[in-house]
Amino acid sequence: MTIRVLIADDQGMVRAGFAAFLNAQPDIEVVGEAADGAEAVFQTEQLKPDVVLMDIRMPGMDGIAATARISTARVLILTTFDLDEYLYAALRAGASGFLLKDASAAQLAEAVRVVAAGEALLSPRVTRRLIAEFTRLPRPGGLRRVERLTERETEVLTLIAQGLSNREIAQELVLSEQTVKTHIGRILAKLGLRDRAQAIVHAYEIGLVRPGS
Repeated sequence: MTIRVLIADDQGMVRAGFAAFLNAQPDIEVVGEAADGAEAVFQTEQLKPDVVLMDIRMPGMDGIAATARISTARVLILTTFDLDEYLYAALRAGASGFLLKDASAAQLAEAVRVVAAGEALLSPRVTRRLIAEFTRLPRPGGLRRVERLTERETEVLTLIAQGLSNREIAQELVLSEQTVKTHIGRILAKLGLRDRAQAIVHAYEIGLVRPGS
């Protein structure tokens, strides 16, 4: 199945470079480009891509505001900035992944595949920033929301937040991968979360998982 991608970046050369590389992949097709956030939202509604590559700093509507308005595609944030405020805001807005622009071309293609498959994608440097941010943030009594989950679902959410893949979670809990996927689907539905990335954010915010645990 071909992964349909929309590229949103205010620099034409950046869009052209990303498009040329991604179109050379056998399983990826760039279906459109946008020069700002508002255009990215409009093009997403019109073209129905699977993944939007979204720059953060763009004129007019920025990438974070655009991400918050997109619900029909997964958003992979691409930026030269790894400041906490951008990282946290992007994930809270609903981004499924966050990759710095200094990543290699091969890492970019793999990131598109990972996000399209519903996985969260955070580079190691970004993950360190995220953990530092969660250490600083207050956690006001959100644990009540976890009461909606079964004991097993809570275990799965904890392992997701610790960065384990479905296969690793299955091995840890002695379950099949399909059973893990079923649990994850129920977790997202019960907590009103879009995807795995939001589940990770939520688990840290409510104190279910602590940095370094």
